[in-house]
Amino acid sequence: METRKQVSAGGAAFREIDGKLEVALVLMIPEMRWQLPKGIIDPGETPEQAALREVREEAGIECELVEPIETIEYWFVDSRSGTQVRIHKFVHFYLMRYVSGDVADHDHEVAEARWFPVDEAISTLAFDSEKSVVILGRDALLRQS
Repeated sequence: METRKQVSAGGAAFREIDGKLEVALVLMIPEMRWQLPKGIIDPGETPEQAALREVREEAGIECELVEPIETIEYWFVDSRSGTQVRIHKFVHFYLMRYVSGDVADHDHEVAEARWFPVDEAISTLAFDSEKSVVILGRDALLRQS
């Protein structure tokens, strides 16, 4: 089976409402699972630029970059092209602060984008690696305040 490397970037976008942190999650089509906004880095883009773009497109919000959180890595098999390909994926996640916009303005790849209280987001996220990203992002923001 052919193996390909795929590199993406995304963000854990936080805002504070009434003294409580919330994080933006997206419900992806067709899987219908909650995850952090992320996507493939386009040619000529830096991981940081891609992360901000993906959060804007998938979650409908403008953010500012705070700092890198971590790069997660995993394997999966993709068969969308008609043949099975093993993908070795790397996702650069960044801590972001909400600046403006509305989660209702998400793109067509997303069934819904929504703000979640951090604890609820952690229990809702589909992937343990993304739960870890949210925890690390929350802890970094708490250290800064």
